[in-house]
Amino acid sequence: MSDALKVRLGILGEFREFIARGNVIDLAVGVIVGAAFNDIVKSLVDNVVMPPIGLLLSGIDFAHLQWVLRPDDPLTKANELVAIQYGLFINTLIKFLIVAWVVFLLVKGVNAIRRRDAATPPAEKPPPPPQEALLMEIRDLLKARQP
Repeated sequence: MSDALKVRLGILGEFREFIARGNVIDLAVGVIVGAAFNDIVKSLVDNVVMPPIGLLLSGIDFAHLQWVLRPDDPLTKANELVAIQYGLFINTLIKFLIVAWVVFLLVKGVNAIRRRDAATPPAEKPPPPPQEALLMEIRDLLKARQP
């Protein structure tokens, strides 16, 4: 085998070992669940949170709030609108706050479980069976006899 082939096989072996670790699988599951959670949060913000806020603010739809820097020319087919869409930024900020709150609650729950587990004293070991206790006594007596 050539040295280049050995290096390639070594790299593949290292990659296989890396993928087989539990942390990588956990991370992949976290990313997939996070992507699905992003869709849930987007729907929550766009369809549940923002309509009442818009209603309270006289029917304003945040998604359409923008500062127009250059308006669109209706005489051309090309879209020439240049605008700072701060309403979309506000929606994104609210999504971030929701995700941050959920992550905070999750970490808070995990920390509470860890504190509870740390405060619980470990269970005492059950006494050894009578045969083992007798054998340990014999062992200790034999050790005590030796000079």
